[in-house]
Amino acid sequence: MPKYKKQNKYPIPSSFIIDLSVGPRAHRLLTISCCSFALHIKMCKTHSEKDEASSPSLGKDRADTVIIGGGCVGVSLAYHLAKAGLKDVVLLEKSELTAGSTWHAAGLTTYFHPGINLKKIHSYSIKLYEKLEEETGQPVGFHQPGSIRIASTPTRVDEFKYQMTRAGWHPTEQYLITPEKVQELFPLLNMDKVLAGLYNPGDGHIDPYSLTMALAAGARKYGAQLNYPVQVTNLNSRSDGTWEVETPLGIIQAKRIVNAAGFWARDVGKMIGLQHPLIPVHHQYVVTSTIPEVKALKTELPVIRDLEGSYYLRQERDGLLFGPYESEEKMKLQESWVTNGVPPGFGKELFESDLDRIMEHIEAAMEMVPVLRKADIVNTIAGPITYSPDILPMVGPHQGVRNYWVAIGFGYGIIHAGGMGKYLSDWILEGEPPFDLIEVDPNRYGKWTTTEYTAAKARESYGFNNIVGYPKEERFAGRPTERTSGLYDLLKSKCSMGFHAGWEQPHWFYKPGDETGYKPSFRRTNWFDPVGREYKQVMEKVGVIDLSPFGKFKVKGTDSVKLLDHLFANVVPKVGSTNISHMLTPTGKVYAELTVSQLYPGEFMLVTGSGSELHDLRWIEDKITRGGYKAEIANVTDEMGVLSVAGPYARQVLQKLTNDDLSDASFKFLQCRHLKLSNIAVTAIRISYTGELGWELYHRKEDSVPLYNAIMEAGQKEGIDDFGTYALNALRLEKGFRAWGAEMNCDTNPLEAGLEYFVKLNKAADFTGKQALKQIKEKGLKRRLIYLTLETDNVDPEGNESVWHNGKVIGNTTSGCFSYGAQQSLAFAYVPIELSKVGQKLEVELLGKNYPATIIQEPLVLTEPTRTRLQKKGESPKI
Repeated sequence: MPKYKKQNKYPIPSSFIIDLSVGPRAHRLLTISCCSFALHIKMCKTHSEKDEASSPSLGKDRADTVIIGGGCVGVSLAYHLAKAGLKDVVLLEKSELTAGSTWHAAGLTTYFHPGINLKKIHSYSIKLYEKLEEETGQPVGFHQPGSIRIASTPTRVDEFKYQMTRAGWHPTEQYLITPEKVQELFPLLNMDKVLAGLYNPGDGHIDPYSLTMALAAGARKYGAQLNYPVQVTNLNSRSDGTWEVETPLGIIQAKRIVNAAGFWARDVGKMIGLQHPLIPVHHQYVVTSTIPEVKALKTELPVIRDLEGSYYLRQERDGLLFGPYESEEKMKLQESWVTNGVPPGFGKELFESDLDRIMEHIEAAMEMVPVLRKADIVNTIAGPITYSPDILPMVGPHQGVRNYWVAIGFGYGIIHAGGMGKYLSDWILEGEPPFDLIEVDPNRYGKWTTTEYTAAKARESYGFNNIVGYPKEERFAGRPTERTSGLYDLLKSKCSMGFHAGWEQPHWFYKPGDETGYKPSFRRTNWFDPVGREYKQVMEKVGVIDLSPFGKFKVKGTDSVKLLDHLFANVVPKVGSTNISHMLTPTGKVYAELTVSQLYPGEFMLVTGSGSELHDLRWIEDKITRGGYKAEIANVTDEMGVLSVAGPYARQVLQKLTNDDLSDASFKFLQCRHLKLSNIAVTAIRISYTGELGWELYHRKEDSVPLYNAIMEAGQKEGIDDFGTYALNALRLEKGFRAWGAEMNCDTNPLEAGLEYFVKLNKAADFTGKQALKQIKEKGLKRRLIYLTLETDNVDPEGNESVWHNGKVIGNTTSGCFSYGAQQSLAFAYVPIELSKVGQKLEVELLGKNYPATIIQEPLVLTEPTRTRLQKKGESPKI
């Protein structure tokens, strides 16, 4: 067992706890300002005396929402739910508020985040914290001196430019600043290596304990009940979807429960049979004594993030606070808590510090901020912070368990607490998320997320905290998982694999002379020419791609047709037919896009993207339960492989393997059929995301290799070859195909996304979102998805770049790539209606430069079915 350091009765911020266990190479200081120490003790007593008024009792035996966990996230949710008017909000905390990770956090707050909508979470948190003291009467200790991310390599400068183009269409202030400006804002820096800075003026830091107490005061003010110490000992799900929450003081019956238990969240999940992929990380930071040069400053220093040194540094009174992120080899996990649970009684304890482990970061900080060399360390904090595999939290309802929500896995809980509390509160009260945040959906993980995988990825994520964030980023720890397709072993040495929801999927394939491997860049890199080769393969010959990561569901039952008619905005396809259908939220946003095939009367196969498998499954299961439909849905994703064969010779190749007639007259576009290829049973759908002639072939996973081999052998004369997802993306963009998560999601409605063809407002069924869409149509759209060509050089759009007109940012791209057909860059973007006409000249910002762009008529290349139809009419279609 690790050694823990027991803290005083009153929680004292890190700056005031003396640590005598520092390593031999570190300075030691055994004195501290008695005045400051006494002042803080007085503050804590004031808080504590108020807290103890909440004596341990349940007070009620029923609640609308029970929140388990009294850290900053759980308390923020209680505050927001109560403030929004929800009655009977009860929070249960096993020891005292802020126990766990909250109380010892460094308290950093920043507007910056590379995730587009996570910026909204950060922004809301900061705006809330600015006014919280006035609202609640509780001081929060909020400092806003700004923050600067330091670029000391040319690649970092590129990264900052990449991030700046994604900041232009957000309201928060962010600037790329010169070394001279960096030095002006932080005069104590050694400027030898500083090339640029990314500056957020509104950033800073807050006292986590005071913040939580202010949120708690607000929660009580609006009617929430915060009970502690009350430990949850068991959770029982009732047949009506409600919960019995067992405690030593009795049982509370709740409409829903929210697990916000921090590093106890895994233990809470186990009560209902869930293995949440979470693991505690040892995070260390140090606090120095008074530094004369810091004390002499007239204004507080901005927070510094030295990305190459992998640490943050901020002013703490007249000294400095410094926190590093060690490499994955050196950092430490508390793995015993995963296997054995959190030790009983652990609450406001710390781990033994280990300065030797972070010495390289200390030395880097001393080089960057030379006054640190003369500073004494008064304290070293080493506390547990909960990490998910990808460092992002898990927030929202959990698939497979009714009315069980989570707000767990917060590696950055202080900056996320305010925004996530509001986000989750809105979702609970409105029945849909206020905006798209699928990157924090708890259902992005599944049974493939083992403890070993979680540990490996947490190590990597912690160690990679400050690495360069490239487009098309891949991280390799913990791979492959058990979730490999049947073709993985056959293809793994021939291609660059990407990671998709636990699966390995080919991005692009190698040929002799190619520079192999993962070579990330902000510009065109080693995959650029090979992807062009694969594009040409599909357009001129025939290609094969492994699409096994698709999410695949079977739906059947007496009410299956009725269910799907209510779920989807499109009509229900006839037996033997397939269509593209969208599930909408009550306010008319695009929750999901799936292909729907009616295989037999009343029996359907639904297919979605790999990243939205459990996200979509949870939504459908919820609709079945709430609507009382006599229908059942089975997730067959892991049982089925999928191969897609596409290109002008696709029919020619497949026809060699079957006696079924695959001619256009017999097997039309968007038809589905059971047949045998080389005596292997497949469900064939004539559809292809390439837009070319093609079929998707659904089959047993164990048949993937023989099916693939048979197809490849049959296609030798036609010059068949493999292609990957990068070429697929270029092909779908040229055809004007939208992608869920880019052109459409919970931020967009199908009308502005140009999906009118798939939305049947005149169908009889009152599908979810129908009434909202009618109102949207009646009021008229304010923006529209447009299709752009760009005049670029060695860089291409990826999505989320700023779109400019007359010196102002007026919109954003959603996805983009190089068009190998047109030999120029191509992108989708949202712009105001008045700037959405074909021929309109705009600009798109890429790596700090604005490139000319022109709105064109979509698509750039007509799909094969359209070309065939035009040819039959005697017209000459464009390719």
